Amino acid sequence: MVKAKDAKHRHEKSPKTSPAAEKLAARVGRARNELHTAPSKEKMRRKPYEDELQRLQIELVHLQQWVVREQAKICIVFEGRDTAGKGGVIKRLTERVSPRVFRVVALPAPSDREQSQMYIQRYVPHLPAGGEVVIFDRSWYNRAGVERVMGFCTKQEADRFLTLAPLAERAIVDSGVLLFKYWLEVSPEEQTKRLEARIDDGRKTWKLSPMDLKSYSRWFDYSRARDAMFEATDSDYAPWYIADSNDKRRARLNVISHILDAVPYERLPSEPVSLPARQRPRGYSEPEREYRRVPQRF
Repeated sequence: MVKAKDAKHRHEKSPKTSPAAEKLAARVGRARNELHTAPSKEKMRRKPYEDELQRLQIELVHLQQWVVREQAKICIVFEGRDTAGKGGVIKRLTERVSPRVFRVVALPAPSDREQSQMYIQRYVPHLPAGGEVVIFDRSWYNRAGVERVMGFCTKQEADRFLTLAPLAERAIVDSGVLLFKYWLEVSPEEQTKRLEARIDDGRKTWKLSPMDLKSYSRWFDYSRARDAMFEATDSDYAPWYIADSNDKRRARLNVISHILDAVPYERLPSEPVSLPARQRPRGYSEPEREYRRVPQRF
């Protein structure tokens, strides 16, 4: 079974009252405090960002080849507030690799039938098989976040989810899946800036839904829900990793780097590639007919 480099992925979570659980809670708290108290950095410039992104995307290709050969199973969960930058990270993760290996799952609102199922049931069919990397753009943690805050589930249902989620993730990890959970953290000021940009930019208005506006007004409700989620589901075998996403470029590089560091992949040897000679025309000529052509306006 393929195992992550980080030993924390391999041990079961202790009861919440144990010293181990207290250390976990302290670690999450320190990470959040450091995120909010660290000195602000100048936004990363485009040229160094693009150079580093290119290097990392080459490594993702090597990771892909290793995943296919080893029939590894990797599941990556992205959560965070609206505008935290989940889509941007996912796009850079997947834009230079095969969609048949790196598969993105972004489920719509559940149907009436799905609402009658066991909650985790609609997500299970999307988990990775051998040779796949599955990326959840929001996941089963909808219940701990948006559903809880916006009243789409009861408090009892949300609390029960937080009790059962670690058990489900234990089963996922025990099946040989490398599970990574990322929370992208954005400040209130940066979230406001990004939402205002969506209002003013015709390319981004589709990202602005009535739900986004309601969510924006409930910042501290979401903070409480996030804290409860971390407390209940940040386990040794499926830990949460918090990424500062106030600078989108740094966040993308940091998350991709973390994934590459955590997966024990290796570069596979490759044969030199050269183009073969084209065949001769053997009497072929272009037909003399008028085609409907796209106007060349540019």
